[in-house]
Amino acid sequence: MEEKYDDIIEKIVKKILHLKLEVPAILLLETMKPLSFVASQFFVFFEPFVQSVFSFKNYERFYKMLENRENIEKIIEELEKGIVGKEK
Repeated sequence: MEEKYDDIIEKIVKKILHLKLEVPAILLLETMKPLSFVASQFFVFFEPFVQSVFSFKNYERFYKMLENRENIEKIIEELEKGIVGKEK
């Protein structure tokens, strides 16, 4: 059974929309989609360093979310919805 990451996706999208970085974020996500698994492994490798400096309770869920390209696509779709919503 696959874990749902809707809460993390929502936080990411809200932050990007708040910072008004929708277009660069979509470009970056589209570019990294084929490498999403490699990116997630990068975060796994650096977990001990990051956890020693910062306290991220959802860090493991974040990098596991990146393993699946469908989650990257969900983020992109939500960002596109946010752009359309701002235009109205």
